[in-house]
Amino acid sequence: MKLIIAGQTAADEDEFAELALGVDEQLFAGVAGEDEIERAARLDAAHSMLTDLRREDPELAAYAERLLRSAPVPLRRPAVIRRTASVERMAA
Repeated sequence: MKLIIAGQTAADEDEFAELALGVDEQLFAGVAGEDEIERAARLDAAHSMLTDLRREDPELAAYAERLLRSAPVPLRRPAVIRRTASVERMAA
């Protein structure tokens, strides 16, 4: 079965939710590997959208606020541990 909303076909469940709700979940939940500048910009946009949503659709605003609190993906890149030549020689 095709998932069609407003004449657009959704590729997966996340895209279906975005088309149906009119909100990109990643805007509120974050994306893996984003840096501090990207995170700050995303959160600024999300809070601005929340202000509008609270007026227009309080139920959708509550959902978006839950996403902001949950952050289901790691928002920081994992630390890269580099070995120095002396450590590698000691391990050998």
